[in-house]
Amino acid sequence: MALLKIAKMGHPVLLREAVAVADPTAPEIVSLVSDMLETMHDARGAGLAAPQVHRALRLFVYHVPISRAADGEAPIAPRVLINPTITPLSDEMMNCTEGCLSLPALRGLVPRFAHVGFEGQDLEGKTISGEARGFHANVLQHENDHLDGILYTMRMKDFSSFGYVDEFTRAEDPA
Repeated sequence: MALLKIAKMGHPVLLREAVAVADPTAPEIVSLVSDMLETMHDARGAGLAAPQVHRALRLFVYHVPISRAADGEAPIAPRVLINPTITPLSDEMMNCTEGCLSLPALRGLVPRFAHVGFEGQDLEGKTISGEARGFHANVLQHENDHLDGILYTMRMKDFSSFGYVDEFTRAEDPA
């Protein structure tokens, strides 16, 4: 396994639409996913899309750590979703404070669908599907956006919520 270099905002790979993975079971895909999981954990991220590691492929890895699970949401162990589709299951929206490994140390408020369906493949080529709410729905939409060349800043409605994490933290702690 190896740590991969993460593309930062401004790199063209982050603005391109990714191509479908022809064979999810291919050894190079299995190796890429393994390296992406290691990279995501090392960077302390909740998700990582292939374009973020300079590979314009339609796949991402993610998890829902216990610290991010809320309102009875269960944590989700690290997993991959290959050739995903994400579908809103209601018109209900939620505002999510998002960060991104490609925009380090920055955060902003992003409107997302509160309830989504997802489908894709795993490393055995088997279909994975389900529904997600809360942080799970948030991370699925965020990572899937990377596959379409969309950064979270492109979805923001109000840039007064956009800034550096340490500045928001400092402002919350008047001491």
